[in-house]
Amino acid sequence: MEFSIKNGKAEKLHNDCVIVGVYEGEKLSDSASAIDQASSGYLSEIIKRGDMDGKVGTSLLLHKVPGIKSERVLLVGLGKEREFKESDYRQVVGVAVKSLAKIGASDVACFLPELQVKKKPVDWKVIQLVQVANDMVYRFDQMKGKKVKEGKAPKQGIKSLEIQVSSKDDIKPAEAALKYGMALSSGVKLAKDLGNLPPNICTPTYLAEQALELKQTYGLQVEVLEREELQKLGMGSFLGVAQGSVQPPKFIIIQHNKGKKGQKPVVLVGKGITFDTGGISLKPGAEMDEMKYDMCGAASVLGALKVVAEMDLPLNVVGIVPTCENMPDGNAIRPGDVLTSMSGQTIEVLNTDAEGRLILCDALTYAERFNPLAVIDIATLTGACVIALGNHASGLFSNKDALAKSLLQAGEDAFDRAWHMPLWEDYQSQLDSNFADMANIGGRAAGSITAACFLSRFAKKYEWAHLDIAGTAWKSGKEKGSTGRPVPLLTAFLVQLAKK
Repeated sequence: MEFSIKNGKAEKLHNDCVIVGVYEGEKLSDSASAIDQASSGYLSEIIKRGDMDGKVGTSLLLHKVPGIKSERVLLVGLGKEREFKESDYRQVVGVAVKSLAKIGASDVACFLPELQVKKKPVDWKVIQLVQVANDMVYRFDQMKGKKVKEGKAPKQGIKSLEIQVSSKDDIKPAEAALKYGMALSSGVKLAKDLGNLPPNICTPTYLAEQALELKQTYGLQVEVLEREELQKLGMGSFLGVAQGSVQPPKFIIIQHNKGKKGQKPVVLVGKGITFDTGGISLKPGAEMDEMKYDMCGAASVLGALKVVAEMDLPLNVVGIVPTCENMPDGNAIRPGDVLTSMSGQTIEVLNTDAEGRLILCDALTYAERFNPLAVIDIATLTGACVIALGNHASGLFSNKDALAKSLLQAGEDAFDRAWHMPLWEDYQSQLDSNFADMANIGGRAAGSITAACFLSRFAKKYEWAHLDIAGTAWKSGKEKGSTGRPVPLLTAFLVQLAKK
């Protein structure tokens, strides 16, 4: 789908279709009203008949509207005008794109950015429109025998989408927002594709290859550490998880160095368990296939670095991806084993299915060498976070309130929201062990919090935040698939940092 920014009048365009909005109570949006006047009240008459009630998520496609040069007009329901909010805007954009997916309207003009959305500026509306539109047309068919040939567009659906803004003054910020939205969509797509690939394809070696492709395309600095190098570094915790798999572990470091000289980097650490059986503490068989998504933290780091590179942000950003499988081999770690982390702290393994924190802790220690401004780890870490927050918000933990506040605001701006969870000292005692410095689990109570408490013990030398994306990284059921989150949140955070 190609996008462009235009400032036209809905009633005068020569497009295959024009998209305009209708509120409940027979209230037309500005562009819908202009079409209504040009058509001598045609839209008003249809609404009075009850064919369109304006409720959010409804749509009505009209052909050959009198007095209008475009072939079709798509009316999209907006709900009550005073209650129209961010989620409604995203929903109506999705409805509009989906409604035109199976018809011959390839050249489309969209006037939805003219809508008032809780005082959101035009650039926000353009970014969200581009992101949602790309999300609606996303397909993962790489593994299907009858896949669409690469580069061959489908016969139906939108090919060219004109984003119509209200005034000429809006064109410049809208064009900048379009570039942002396209870069963001590219990073989200990479994260989705990596998450959706089967675990026999998306191995630790494959993730390392994707990082090297980013190096080749964007000139990023990439280094991949192998098992022998990790042993020399003393990463006993990470290697303990990896030892049960025939797939070799990889420790990937990606650097985007476009900040000022001496500028401290932001370090993003992504959990890269390319398949999680639970190890010796084996998971139930039902839905275990979804454990291919246990590397979505790693995928989001690669996706975010791709966005940063495409936007050429004037920042120093480091991505760290510890990646391996968690398998129940005869050489796998057992409950009761004690591992020595890179930091020198020892860990009693009480449950081998709490492996994500075991690979992240060594990565957090490694991050110290970059003298970071902040470190943010992203991980599908705990089922407990899904119970606490469901599938809408990612869990956010931090040892610095100002950092947490910035990430929360970035999530609100990007509509990729997180919720600030406690990291009180009271919870730390749940990790006490009789045989090591700490245990790798703290019991069933407050599972997502004790997991964050575990990680906090390896992040004391810098400002740190942890995003638990176990509930937001993918969808189950009929719409099963990776969401690409939290690439939008991370991007918004880094963009705001670059502006400072």
